[in-house]
Amino acid sequence: MTTAPTRTEGRRLTGHLGPVGIVFMVVAAAAPLTVIGGNMPLAMGLGNGAGAPMGFLIAALVLLVFSVGFVTMTPHVPEAGAFFSYVTVGLGERMGKGIAVVALIAYTAIQIGIYGYIGWAINDTVIHYGGPVIPWPVYSFAVLAVVAVLGYRHIDLSAKVLGVALALEIGIVVVLDVVMVANPGPAGVSLASFDPAVFTSGTIGIAILFALTGFIGFESTAVFRDEARDPQRTIPRATYAAVILIGAFYATTVWAFVVAIGPDQVGAVAQRTLDGEGNMLLDTTGDMLGTVGRDIVNVLLLTSLFACVLSFHNVIARYQFVLAGKGLLPARLAKVHERHESPSFSSVVQTLTATVIIAVLALLGIDPLVGVFGSMAGVATVGMVTLMLTTSIAVLVFFVRERERVGGRLWTTRVAPAIAVAGLLASLWLVLSNFTLVTGGSATLSTVLAAIPFVGLVIGFLAWRPSRSLSPTN
Repeated sequence: MTTAPTRTEGRRLTGHLGPVGIVFMVVAAAAPLTVIGGNMPLAMGLGNGAGAPMGFLIAALVLLVFSVGFVTMTPHVPEAGAFFSYVTVGLGERMGKGIAVVALIAYTAIQIGIYGYIGWAINDTVIHYGGPVIPWPVYSFAVLAVVAVLGYRHIDLSAKVLGVALALEIGIVVVLDVVMVANPGPAGVSLASFDPAVFTSGTIGIAILFALTGFIGFESTAVFRDEARDPQRTIPRATYAAVILIGAFYATTVWAFVVAIGPDQVGAVAQRTLDGEGNMLLDTTGDMLGTVGRDIVNVLLLTSLFACVLSFHNVIARYQFVLAGKGLLPARLAKVHERHESPSFSSVVQTLTATVIIAVLALLGIDPLVGVFGSMAGVATVGMVTLMLTTSIAVLVFFVRERERVGGRLWTTRVAPAIAVAGLLASLWLVLSNFTLVTGGSATLSTVLAAIPFVGLVIGFLAWRPSRSLSPTN
């Protein structure tokens, strides 16, 4: 793929994305159908069974409180770098560079994990319909090629592709939710999921953990600020909308599955899925919507995975673009394509990085689900919670330090960020204390994987050198 047209350097990305377009990008990254098919059985089977919907609501509440400080600080961070930019303004360049490394690790990890998952899922689908057995990396590389083309071009094209995929994905799940509630299981339309005696039974912490992993990518609204129509209004609206929509979608759908299967049976059904003796999403869909409905959901699960990996590709390319513009990565990554107005060279580098990592994992014979998706999702979860925690601390420090100059309401500048810090500390403890459940590996392997984001933070922190710093706006 040629990069000849990318001679212009030092330009900002441009675009006309509104709140809806950015929300499409963000919700697609959260991969709603993928979460329902994967995270939901884990939250129910290993966590608190019928009480799992509350885990998703609690996770959404924590992230909504986090978003208050995040969007309040947006006008004072006039660069599209998300966590890196916010932490740099609040805690300084040294910590900002460390967080930039953590962000790259987290986003790359989840993207590689999804490539493994989609390679396995496509092969499983082909076999289900009588096709040949083809190694998962072949499908992963085919998907990667399509993502490379879309990521190289203007962001509006990716937004349109993601919009169509997401509309179909959410549409079929809404239909499924309505049918499940209209045809309840033996307990009828039960609200037991929201009974404290139910959602506090079992291990609600595990339900919250897997709910949090389902929100990865929601904060990337700030990454697209240069391509937003009106960043000061678009980014806050998109951030709040993304958290609320994702949280409501997850909680409602998980509850609908509880209603369809029954509060007393749903935990056992989820556990059978984890044991490989069934598929909670597809089997229930087959019961409710028939064979055709099951086939449609199966196909949309694949489009959900594709939308997810495309969205993360765009996020990583823009992170690299911003870091290069700050002198923290090679300057060529900060070039803008003259015709597509995209970070084209950064996109190409991101494609090559993913290609190399997938090739290495394939040559090592790593299982695409447990080995690739499970372990990479674990690394990403630790990284993302660490990023949000550090960002909340940066927001709090910034508004305390600059209170006389920038002002602001007590709730949005002090109280909400402080609550977010406490909630995210608790979330990080939940993730680390249950990390083997996320990765599916041994304690030793899980410890090594969990340490990767922290090692990245230290490396970035120690490798700091003075550069053109971010400054708050006046």
